[in-house]
Amino acid sequence: MITVNNESVEVLIEDKKFDLPFLWLRDNCQCDECRITETQEKQFLLHTVPIDISPDKVDMDGDMLLIKWPDGHDSIIPTSKILECGASRYPDYKFWSKKFTPNRFSWKDFLDDVSTSIEALKDLVSYGVIILKEAPKELNSLEMLSKRLGPIHETLFERIHNVSITGHVYNVAHTSKGLPPHNDFASYKSQPSIQALHMLENECEGGESIIVDGWRLLEDLRYDRPDFFKTLQDFDVPFREFDEENETFAEAPIIKCSNDGSIESFRYSNQLMQMINPTKHGVKDFYMAYHELTTRIHNPKYRSTFRLNGGEVLIVASHRVLHAREPFTPNGKRHLQDAYFVYDNVANNLVLLSN
Repeated sequence: MITVNNESVEVLIEDKKFDLPFLWLRDNCQCDECRITETQEKQFLLHTVPIDISPDKVDMDGDMLLIKWPDGHDSIIPTSKILECGASRYPDYKFWSKKFTPNRFSWKDFLDDVSTSIEALKDLVSYGVIILKEAPKELNSLEMLSKRLGPIHETLFERIHNVSITGHVYNVAHTSKGLPPHNDFASYKSQPSIQALHMLENECEGGESIIVDGWRLLEDLRYDRPDFFKTLQDFDVPFREFDEENETFAEAPIIKCSNDGSIESFRYSNQLMQMINPTKHGVKDFYMAYHELTTRIHNPKYRSTFRLNGGEVLIVASHRVLHAREPFTPNGKRHLQDAYFVYDNVANNLVLLSN
């Protein structure tokens, strides 16, 4: 069924109704003249047609929508392309169940077996976390993960960070103290979005790993206190991380949402948060909302606690999942390396492997 209206065309495709504006139809023509055939990139430029363009004729031929325009151009659009526009490209994210523990996958199978890689990456996209077991205990083995996670996202500090109490101490992670929930480099405007934490050796008592389902927490906050959620979405917070040779600083809201309201990122680091100008507009409302947020972050409801053993790698989608560590007794060797990757590369590799 096709109905031509004043500014759009209504079509019925597989029992779904689509209202397609004239400019959308012209802009999405799939003919060889409007696309670069070798790359399938669009080369048609919308400004080359009038803003009030209207088709002379619209037909359906099998699974092809055919449009004839006043300038003589004939557009073709496969109906499959129209249906694909509304399809989800990546798996939906899922909340954690009670007593959630990340699924563990073999390091070797993750790198070498496509079916295992797909299963693991789906878990990482859906739940924001996985663990790789039986990983090498050699330094800088995280470089090998680029095969599945894409290139390492370097920061001003080490390309692969060494976390131990005997190395370079520039934040609380390099001590035996407990490390509260956070995501790394809140002090970057563009925070790393995937973090891999590789436990090389863990002979110390204590030091259990903690992860927090940040997006579940925020969705509950939005439902219970939409005013607090809005404040944390609108109020810029300063964060700073530095050592003798590096300086990183950013001011940004704790919560960032996309245009449809879905959560995109949760920026939280108690240790990197800086003093806020007390004369700043909205600071009282911010601290009321922030107090509620921190209370929830330390609520066991949103947490999973487990021991990360030597030869295991914890991988988190760090715009969603906060990570932490219990204090430990430095009565043995404990050496962790971590590196950062880009979430987009992870999600896109999942699509490529699934094809």
